[in-house]
Amino acid sequence: MLRTLVISPNWIGDAVMAQPLLRRLKERHPERPIDVLAPTWVAPVWRAMREVDTVIESPFKHGSLQWAERKQFAKMLKERGYEDSYVLPNTLKFALIPWLAGIRKRVGYKGEMRYGLVNVMHHDDKAAPRPMAQFYAALADEPVRHLPRPDKLPEPEMAVAPGEFEAAVARLDLPPGPYVAFAPGAEFGPAKRWPSDYFAELARTIRAERPDVQVLLLGSPKDRAVCEEIVAVVPDAHNLAGSTSLSEAIALISRAAAVVTNDSGLMHIGAALRRPVVAIYGPTDPRHTPPLSRLAKVLWLHIECSPCQQRECPLGHQNCMKQILPADVWQPLQPMLAAA
Repeated sequence: MLRTLVISPNWIGDAVMAQPLLRRLKERHPERPIDVLAPTWVAPVWRAMREVDTVIESPFKHGSLQWAERKQFAKMLKERGYEDSYVLPNTLKFALIPWLAGIRKRVGYKGEMRYGLVNVMHHDDKAAPRPMAQFYAALADEPVRHLPRPDKLPEPEMAVAPGEFEAAVARLDLPPGPYVAFAPGAEFGPAKRWPSDYFAELARTIRAERPDVQVLLLGSPKDRAVCEEIVAVVPDAHNLAGSTSLSEAIALISRAAAVVTNDSGLMHIGAALRRPVVAIYGPTDPRHTPPLSRLAKVLWLHIECSPCQQRECPLGHQNCMKQILPADVWQPLQPMLAAA
């Protein structure tokens, strides 16, 4: 049986936004299994997508060509029998893999010295870049130079297997819900982080207004310190940053009454799981990478210096985030909790 290979981006949010591509590929060839080659830290995202048959975890180190290892890995892939491949990262290293594996159709965007490696070449318009969900979904079609933004961007969809939420709650020994998930971190850099004292004030408001609601602080080990700052003010918030696997975090988000989050991978997961999301934007652009769900509410002031797309505020004030107050987030959050 012929198969399709999709090579994953390295970022969690980008992987989520690529799901509409898989949906379109599956609609065209429902009989063709889709495999995804993904970094270990992104693999749980793909396992929560029903279009994916097999997730193959990438063995390659970041930044290294590893020519001999790629040739050997491509030999294994060749035995799986791929008809086509979709290379989502723009690097040379990942475009090498389907070429070495002898996959006939190799689709991707123009990137780092990829002519010949990618033989169905798409082009993005640098003056008007495609929103990420459209950027990936367009790979299912024939290349066109100019692609108008659709009235409605495609919405990613994820699902959690039965029992995963209950298993996560039991392992972490969490009290009964309902739960609100906070994602106070941002892998991109500190400019994207809403202040921790604002998260703490919001958590305190939630606990005062709804004592039955548990506040879960989610993130990677890198986010544990910022979550500790919140717990220092609200001791009954649960700091789970670095204590859960990504699969467990996905399971917890799948049953959250709401998700309050910076522009992050967990934000996109919350939207794809169809949970109510309050997404706080500052230096990045929600027109390009929004949480794609009708249940999501975006807060973005779009002040004069935003979006700057910088990891740290170049002006030193971070007004694009600091001027969004806890009361501004509580306003859309209240009706979400009322429905819980």
